[in-house]
Amino acid sequence: MDLSIVIPSYNERDNIRPIVSRIHEALRDAFVDYDIWFIDDSTDETVDVLQEVEQVDERVHVHHRNDARGLASAVVDGFELARGTYVIVMDADLQHPPELLPNIYKHLKDGTDIVIPSRFVHGGSDGGLGPFRKFVSWIARVMGQIALRRLRKISDCTSGFFGLRKEILKNADLDPIGWKILIEVLVKGTYKTVHEIPYEFLARDAGESKMSLREQWNYFRHLLRLVSQSPSDRRFILFCVIGASGVVVNMIALAVLKYLVHMNDVVASVIASLVAMASNYIWNDQITWRQTTSDRSWNVKLPLFVAISLVGIAITTLVMRGLRDLHVPVLIGQAVGILISTVWSYTMNNRLTWRDRDGATRDDVIVTREEQSVRSV
Repeated sequence: MDLSIVIPSYNERDNIRPIVSRIHEALRDAFVDYDIWFIDDSTDETVDVLQEVEQVDERVHVHHRNDARGLASAVVDGFELARGTYVIVMDADLQHPPELLPNIYKHLKDGTDIVIPSRFVHGGSDGGLGPFRKFVSWIARVMGQIALRRLRKISDCTSGFFGLRKEILKNADLDPIGWKILIEVLVKGTYKTVHEIPYEFLARDAGESKMSLREQWNYFRHLLRLVSQSPSDRRFILFCVIGASGVVVNMIALAVLKYLVHMNDVVASVIASLVAMASNYIWNDQITWRQTTSDRSWNVKLPLFVAISLVGIAITTLVMRGLRDLHVPVLIGQAVGILISTVWSYTMNNRLTWRDRDGATRDDVIVTREEQSVRSV
């Protein structure tokens, strides 16, 4: 079997026959051996429609689950049942155009590991969402890209429409929460290439949206769990926490030197800053980058860490002063400067001080895009 199409469904009785018909029409001239797997959690007559279609169409298979466990888990079940070398995941509501299937399959067959139809590259559109849904979708997408390193190059990392070479999931322990299975695949899969195809996402013609506050909460929980399971993403969080602890160490050291030792203010401030840097270095060395493959000794790492930290302080000051000249309040300018210097410090320490050679190679993913949109009809 060349290709398996996995479609999670929940109360989509009016969309089943149209989507099957459009899939067959789209792949009619593609010269591909394919099957269609519906993973169904429906509580209405959808399962009856699916069984009727399955009886007359040898390409259609139905796996009905009586204890509904969510869209993402349905896709994981579909991965296990799929017999194809390649798997394409799409929704049952026809907002994902089946007309894109030949193009997705072509890129997979040509060697691309993951193919993602995207609403957010040139030629794509998310016009099928209302203003509020667009805002919610944007928040979810940005949260994912901030929290998880592997999502940052992907324009539509929360899409439910994607194709992949099934082999990339061989060592992935997929255990998603809620509805965004693609971020689980992108974080845990073993792949090197991603290709994005623009498409226009339009409003559904039948059925109801499954979006809810509960699913948004599940998405947030999913992000937290993926960060905790991803060493490179967990590392940045630890770096920020240790940096915050350094502020506390700095203030305590300053108070001791000024009020107990009665040291000069400037000298006390400099020593307190050095003590905080030393504290940050020790904690980062023992916790944040403990599992890296760096072969540098402490007498190389410590000077590098101090130099990068000093540059970070300079960046904070320069940003604050530059924004102040633009009439931005000093506190806001300082906060922006701290954010920028934190990203700078983490990036440079990761690349130079504790250079994680294996991790850098592991996360090196090539993302390509094309500019030819396909519109839902």
